[in-house]
Amino acid sequence: MKLGFVGVGNMGNPMALNLLKAGHALQVYDIKQEAAGNLIEDGATWVESPKAAATGVEVICLSLPMPAHVEEVVLADNGALAGIAKGKTIIDMSTNSPTVVQRLAEQVNAQGVHFLDAPVSGGVRGARKGTLAIMVGGDKAVYDACESVLQCMGSNVFHVGAIGAGNVAKLVNNMLAFIHMMGGAEALILGAKAGVDPNALWKIVKASSGNSFIWESGTRAILRDRLAPTFTIDLACKDMGLATDLGAELDVPLTMASAAQGLLKAYQSGGFAQEDVLATIKALEQQTETTVRGTWDDANES
Repeated sequence: MKLGFVGVGNMGNPMALNLLKAGHALQVYDIKQEAAGNLIEDGATWVESPKAAATGVEVICLSLPMPAHVEEVVLADNGALAGIAKGKTIIDMSTNSPTVVQRLAEQVNAQGVHFLDAPVSGGVRGARKGTLAIMVGGDKAVYDACESVLQCMGSNVFHVGAIGAGNVAKLVNNMLAFIHMMGGAEALILGAKAGVDPNALWKIVKASSGNSFIWESGTRAILRDRLAPTFTIDLACKDMGLATDLGAELDVPLTMASAAQGLLKAYQSGGFAQEDVLATIKALEQQTETTVRGTWDDANES
């Protein structure tokens, strides 16, 4: 197919690359042209606006930081909706507000264009490997027509339900992930402060009822001190805010989520805004005079 892609940053870039590897023709746009350099080298066509990225394509995918960015990219005079033909599809792969995507879908559908919300989970590593989980909301027939495109970027693609349902699933997932991250960091520090080798604790929890994907991968990254900003506190605060907003909208009390959100906001204002969400372990280390970063034992892999 001929496809468009807007937003080729940390996540969007490897996702777009996998579309190229699958043989699709791709035209790309980002506010930073240098972000698309590798894609252009691999055959993508650079264009000067979201409108141009959407012109002549079957499907255009968006991977953007904030809901306001998605609205601008879709609805601006030089936006995707101004360029895409009737009967074609816009897929928002950003983590977004269910209310926002429902409103956008109404405006897009009114112009004879299809719309899916399809946020992803799996991080930069999953984006590179093409193993993302993709949660899709929207008309089932439109989903079926786009499924093969989505499968180029993710190995676990789910049609969740009506428009907005994809983002509900994503927000629930991220809410849990951030609760686990904050708890996992505290657990590591508590055990180490009490005299337990962090590596022994890691293996014990991995084999016990406290285990989770976050414990296995997140705390391992902490122990290895591999905390490059692949998912920043700013983005975590955005996603957690969307989750707690949804809870308030539906009158669902989110006590645990609110506690994690408070911690994230404190880290955001305390100098961690552009650091990885797991790097907040440094604040706990400083407060407790206990170091766990860099203590990983390679024997854990055996």
